[in-house]
Amino acid sequence: MALTAREPSPAFATSPARMAAAGVRAFVRIAQAWGLSVDEQLTLLGAPPRSTFFAWRKNPDRAVLPRDTLERISNLLGIYKSLQILLPDAAAADAWVRQPNRAPLFGGRSALQSMLGGNVGDLNLVRRYLDGVRSGGWA
Repeated sequence: MALTAREPSPAFATSPARMAAAGVRAFVRIAQAWGLSVDEQLTLLGAPPRSTFFAWRKNPDRAVLPRDTLERISNLLGIYKSLQILLPDAAAADAWVRQPNRAPLFGGRSALQSMLGGNVGDLNLVRRYLDGVRSGGWA
């Protein structure tokens, strides 16, 4: 009998459209919690056209997000989650992104200033930093 790959169960399959809708909804909540301006939101998402950004927000179920934007949202979700774990007080966790930071990675700038560099790598670096702090591995 030959072994064949099984298709994922429909209950567990996540379509790009469902991922996009969930990602947009989560991003909107994070942006609100962090008090992000529209320009900051656009930069964090990779500078989509304003009309596209507002269409995503208005109707997340119809959002078609580029892979880069999904990766950016994934990093932001990871950052948000790490902050909620590291700083159980939600207000402190949300404020952290704007606080000056003495860690060598930030050089006195806030994490948000670093993330607003415009590159997906800027978001990934902050996420990796926080993941390292959580695991005790960041020096």
